[in-house]
Amino acid sequence: MANRFIIRWITVCIVLVAASIKPIEADSDRFNACFESCNEKCKNDDHGNAYCEVKCDVDCGANEVTAKFNIAI
Repeated sequence: MANRFIIRWITVCIVLVAASIKPIEADSDRFNACFESCNEKCKNDDHGNAYCEVKCDVDCGANEVTAKFNIAI
């Protein structure tokens, strides 16, 4: 009986925590502008679409994080 109560209590706690987590939102205007210019520049350098998407996603994501937390690299 006690085991069922503990399992139900843990399940309720996990559900409440999962429901309260907010997804991280990107600063969409800055990221989109960076991504579009980077992607266009990369494709003009004759790189493939998959390579350019990954490269620009990483580069623009890093720029966004450094700007958000005022980190100097």
